[in-house]
Amino acid sequence: MEEINALMHGFSVVLTPVNLVLMLVGVTLGIIIGVLPGLGGANGIAILLPLTFTMQPTSAIIMLSCIYWGALFGGAITSVLFNIPGEPWSVATTFDGYPMAQQGRAGEALTAAFTSSFVGAFVAVVMITFLAPMVARFALKFGPPEFFSVYFLTFCSFIGMGKGQAFKTLAAMMLGFALAAVGMDTVTGQLRLIFGWHELLRGFDFLVAVIGLFGIGEILLSMEEGLSFQGNNAKINFKVVLETWRKLPRYWMTSLRSCVIGCWMGITPGGATPASFMSYGVAKRMSPQGDKFGTGQLEGVVAPETAAHAAGTSALLPMLALGIPGSPTAAVLLGGLLIWGLQPGPLLFIEKKDFVWGLIASMYLGNLAGLIIVLTCVPFFAAILRIPFSIIAPIIVVICAIGAFTVHNAMLDIWFMMMFGVIGYVFKKLDYPMAPMVLALVLGDRAEDSFRQSMLMSQGSVDVFFSNGLVGGIMTLALLLLFWPLFSRLLALTGRNK
Repeated sequence: MEEINALMHGFSVVLTPVNLVLMLVGVTLGIIIGVLPGLGGANGIAILLPLTFTMQPTSAIIMLSCIYWGALFGGAITSVLFNIPGEPWSVATTFDGYPMAQQGRAGEALTAAFTSSFVGAFVAVVMITFLAPMVARFALKFGPPEFFSVYFLTFCSFIGMGKGQAFKTLAAMMLGFALAAVGMDTVTGQLRLIFGWHELLRGFDFLVAVIGLFGIGEILLSMEEGLSFQGNNAKINFKVVLETWRKLPRYWMTSLRSCVIGCWMGITPGGATPASFMSYGVAKRMSPQGDKFGTGQLEGVVAPETAAHAAGTSALLPMLALGIPGSPTAAVLLGGLLIWGLQPGPLLFIEKKDFVWGLIASMYLGNLAGLIIVLTCVPFFAAILRIPFSIIAPIIVVICAIGAFTVHNAMLDIWFMMMFGVIGYVFKKLDYPMAPMVLALVLGDRAEDSFRQSMLMSQGSVDVFFSNGLVGGIMTLALLLLFWPLFSRLLALTGRNK
């Protein structure tokens, strides 16, 4: 009852004309930021953070957090319509969302993505409201071994649950690890794989790679196929929205499982990107239609979107309760709190109740406002498919180039984007999966840092990864998932022999 009373007080803080206007402005800006490839929620908030210095902290955090919710929603739009992830966690959404758009089901895919996003975020906000103390104590137990075990679990689940050729998946992942190793070694400060080219000191940026792999790669394929999008005559109306809502309840187990994965990865913190990949992989393994994933399955959109939003929202809990940001966006928001003179941690819930519970209340209202805005605009987003490819292709290339350039304000990133575009084109022609390479590129350096820190702690002993129940349990689960296909084949052979 104490949490409910505090939440009601939070709603009274949020429901003022000024805060409501800031909420709507934040959600709208966030959707635009999510649509633009390469900008991202963290970058968008960082750019707009100076605008909030003259505001009250509560109003400022409401606007910035609503930009975050809007970016979470907006990342799915270009993923579904053009196979260009607007956000890193939207990569998994392209696997089935884009094929649905090509089949003339863009409205169905967008509606499923937006609704699943709302469900995942809502469950995470409810968890933040009622489970904050217990979750905070759990998050305190995570050190380098636990972080590595989470990353290892993500890699193993992707290899073990994939239904393609394991060799191709592993080869693509190894290439991703190699690309992630380029630049300065964060542990020793040594330079690696730059071959005397000092422009590579910062390595290959993940967003530049994703824009090239998915955006430019898709443009090259479409050019080869005759400069036309399949499904460009899609007609979208609100009847499609209602029909999609009737279909979604049959995937309630997928949504529930994805919420659990997302909240867990957000709190630990693993992040929204691995949560979306892991949830997609688990859904592909568990679904009766798993062999059809990648051809336009509605469940393939529901799983990653639900998990990504649950992870992205729940990542704010350790930031508020412990001062430990669970995501890049949470880290930017943490900087804002410090600038406003607020010290995140357990005392924040006691000393600044209006601020904390106002923020939590704005999570409920911000997600609802975001869902209404994006669903209202579904016909406008889907209508983009009607534009001739000869017109839209140059626009997409320009948007991709702007997105790549704004990451570091470097012309070199545009050339890297083109290079990754060629790699994406070759991967698709040779039927190599790009998702494992993308996953390794974004998590490879983090996993390496956690592994080496663990080795320093244990003086080189791998026993540290089984030193307690938490890390040992995660590692054991990871190994089981990695060798699950082998176990399945052995069991099948044993059954045949009998």
